Amino acid sequence: MRIVFVGAGEVSIGTAKALISKGHEVVIIETDKVKISELSSQLDCSFLQGDGSRPDILREVNPEQTDVLVCLSNSEQANVIASLVGRSLGFKRVVTSIADPQFESICLELGLKDTIIPSRTISRHLEDMISGVENLELSVVIKDEARFFTLIAREEDAVTARELKLPAEAKVICYYRDDKFSHADEETKFRKGDELIILTHSKNIPALQERWQAKPMDKTGADSADQ
Repeated sequence: MRIVFVGAGEVSIGTAKALISKGHEVVIIETDKVKISELSSQLDCSFLQGDGSRPDILREVNPEQTDVLVCLSNSEQANVIASLVGRSLGFKRVVTSIADPQFESICLELGLKDTIIPSRTISRHLEDMISGVENLELSVVIKDEARFFTLIAREEDAVTARELKLPAEAKVICYYRDDKFSHADEETKFRKGDELIILTHSKNIPALQERWQAKPMDKTGADSADQ
C-alpha cells in the first residue's frame, strides 16, 4: 500500500515506522524543513515540504496512486481542509484527525467518514484496559464484505430504525446520544443529532454515502436543491 501523511507529528512518525516495517510505501508532507532533515535519517520514506492542505502540494504525491491520505497535522482546521481537498483530488481513502469532538458531526456531514479523535480513542482503550476488558481489533470482528457506516441523524431521520428504510443487509446496531451508548432495534426512535452506527454489506456503502452526503451549496450559501 501507499500511504501519505499530512504532518510529521508523533502519531504520524510512529504509524509511519510501523507501516514501513511491514513493507508499505510512505510519504510525509511537512512544512518544517528542519524537521524533515532530522527525520530523513530516521525513516526510510519520501518527504515533501509544503502545506498539505494546498491542492498543488497534494497533487505532487499522485492521488490516483495513493491508497490512503492521513491528515494528522497539529491543526484540525487544516486537517479538515486537507481532507476535503484530498477527496476532491481523488484519493481513494481519507482519514481526518480532529482534537475537538464538536467538529465530528460537521466532518460526518461533509462526508469525511474516517474521522478520528485520538484522545477519545486512547481514553477508551485505557478505560477498557483498567477495567480488564479485552479489546478486539476491528479486523478480527469485521470480515468478508461486512462494513460499518456512521451518520449523524438529521431532522428527517428522527424516526424509528424501521422507518429509516435502510437497504437490505443494513441495520442500525447501536447509537450515541449525548455521547452515551445505547443498543438499537427496529422500534428505536432516533433524535436529530444522534450518531447512528450501521452494520452493512459493502455493496450498500455508495447508496448510504449518497443519501447522507451534505448537499452542495451555491455561491450565495443556499442549498442548491432548494433553488
